[in-house]
Amino acid sequence: MAKSVKLTDSEEVIQHIQKLDVTIRDTIETLRQIILSTDKEISERIKWNNLSFYYSGEMKPFDPKEYKREIIVFNLFKNRIMLVFPSGAKINDSSGLLTGNYADGRRIVVFKDIDDVRAKEANLRHVIKEWLKLVDADAP
Repeated sequence: MAKSVKLTDSEEVIQHIQKLDVTIRDTIETLRQIILSTDKEISERIKWNNLSFYYSGEMKPFDPKEYKREIIVFNLFKNRIMLVFPSGAKINDSSGLLTGNYADGRRIVVFKDIDDVRAKEANLRHVIKEWLKLVDADAP
């Protein structure tokens, strides 16, 4: 019996993207590259059956149910490209990129297509960097 090889988190993400509808695949890959290139301590994985990006650096201990490490989780229901920031309400976003006013503190960004991603890239990078500043503030 051949032993199955466990894919790395990044290999799982790539495999997941390859299975997506061809109409959104390039847009998702572009978003992936923007997010990963914003900071070296951002890692990726598949969580909740979607792409997920999290802070991989050192943090003080916390309750895992708080999802403090999670930066962005994709929601691709019916090929709608939505990024969910679980703690987005804490982010200082003067650009207006983050929308929604959810009681649990999450905020979202919706992208129509690759042109929309390119138009919002600077604001997306800014929001991610603002989120990372909040993590650094919690660091020992």
